[in-house]
Amino acid sequence: MVNQKGGVGKTTTTVNLGASVAAAERRTLIVDMDPQGNASSGVGIRPRMVERSVYDVLIGRAQLADVIVKTDVPNLWVAPATQDLVAAEIELVDHPDRATKLRTVLDAFLAKDPFEYVFVDCPPSLGLLTVNALVAANRVLVPLQCEYYALEGLTHLMATIDRIKNGMNPRLEVEGIVLTMYDSRNNLANQVAEEVKKHFRVFESIIPRNVRLSEAPSHGKPALLYDVQSKGAQGYLLLAKELLAAEGK
Repeated sequence: MVNQKGGVGKTTTTVNLGASVAAAERRTLIVDMDPQGNASSGVGIRPRMVERSVYDVLIGRAQLADVIVKTDVPNLWVAPATQDLVAAEIELVDHPDRATKLRTVLDAFLAKDPFEYVFVDCPPSLGLLTVNALVAANRVLVPLQCEYYALEGLTHLMATIDRIKNGMNPRLEVEGIVLTMYDSRNNLANQVAEEVKKHFRVFESIIPRNVRLSEAPSHGKPALLYDVQSKGAQGYLLLAKELLAAEGK
C-alpha cells in the first residue's frame, strides 16, 4: 500500500483488506513498514508488547519468522513495527544492499513458510522504507482519498513506481487505485473519482467515509471484528472479493 500523502487510508486499507482476505481463508501476512506502527496496533499488537520488530529484521538482528505475531483474525499474522524503524533509514543509508533488504528477507521467509498474501503498509513518504517495499512487492495498491489534493502527488508516485520497475524490480505492477473516504453527496468526490478513472485502473469497490472504520483501530480490531455490518467493513469485504476474483483470472 503506497501513497506518499498521509491520511489517505493506507493503514486502514492494509488492516481491513488484509483481514478480509484472511476471512476468505487465505493465509495472510501484514508487514508493517511504518514507524508509527498503526497497522500493528490496528490488529491489536501494541508497541509495548513487541520485543522484536521489522527493524530487527532489516538490520539483521532477527529472522522474520521470529517476529511475526498471530492476530485475533483467523489466518492473519503481522510483522509489527515500532518507532525504532525510524533508525533503519539512517543505519542502512550506506549499506550496498539497502534497497533490497526487505525483498531478501521476504523471499527467504516465504520459501519456507508460504503465505498466500503479504500486505506491506508503507510510511507517508517515498524514502528508503517505501523503496524497500516497492522492491519487494509484486503489485502496488494505491489508496487515494477522494479530494483534490490527493491527485497532486499521484503523477510523482507513478513516476517513482516506474523507476523502481525499470531499475530494481521488473515484476512490479500497479494493481490499481482504491478510492477511500468516499462521500457520494460530495460533488468534488465524484469529480475526483471520474478523473482518476480516466487515467488509471480503479477498483470498482469504493470505501466510504465511515465512523466505524475510524473507531475500530482504537479497539485494536479490524472493522470486520468491530462491526462487520458497517459500510466500511462491507466495503473492504467487497474489495477483497474483487481482488481475489482478479487473482483467479
